[in-house]
Amino acid sequence: MLEYQAAKELLAGKTILVTGAGDGIGRTAAINYAKHGATVILLGRTVKKLEAVYDEIEQAGYPTPAIVPLDLKGATEQNYQDMAETIAEQFGHLDGLLHNASQLGALGPFEHIDIASLEEVLKVNLISQVMLTKALLPVMRKAPSASILFTSSSVGRRGRAYWGPYAFSKFATEGMMQVLADECDGSQVRVNSINPGATRTGMRGKAYPSEDPQTLKTPQELMPTYLYLMGDDSQGVNGQQFDAQ
Repeated sequence: MLEYQAAKELLAGKTILVTGAGDGIGRTAAINYAKHGATVILLGRTVKKLEAVYDEIEQAGYPTPAIVPLDLKGATEQNYQDMAETIAEQFGHLDGLLHNASQLGALGPFEHIDIASLEEVLKVNLISQVMLTKALLPVMRKAPSASILFTSSSVGRRGRAYWGPYAFSKFATEGMMQVLADECDGSQVRVNSINPGATRTGMRGKAYPSEDPQTLKTPQELMPTYLYLMGDDSQGVNGQQFDAQ
């Protein structure tokens, strides 16, 4: 799968929502999905970044994307419900959902965990994903074949010292993926998770400030896995954990 070669029209006619689409892996995934024919809904907190991705997609001649500015930290269940209704009205159904947005939080010893910071990390990394997925599931069930991808982490599969809140949220993400995949088993909706691994992103730089970013893979190098799991070549693949490296 790491050497997967996506067909040019792999995602033609599909509508895919990407969270955290303004930067890093989300930005790269959105552009690649558009390159392969998808109409991409760009969801993120910073309008300026989303507009830059929008312009790059449009200038490349790919399908015109849509922008949804939303701060996951403060969004309510009604915000997500309203978004789902708008997507249903404009597109009829949703073929793909990439949960990419995450918040790192503070790294440090367990006894130094700040509860307010923990709650913020869980709101962005877990609760917002629950609310968004819950709102969008009915719209995705209208698609002939739909894919939901959660972004995991190595610290969400095996705990690591000092990674507290972020690791807790990623363990919960894996559990959420498994529960939802089991509920969707046998339906047209499949659910999986991706661990991107050490990647040249802003979040990685915050976690490892002394690390040479040139030693890391770029988001573009991870795209074979992201394309495979979003396209119809992965139909029937459900409830699995994948590594992008």
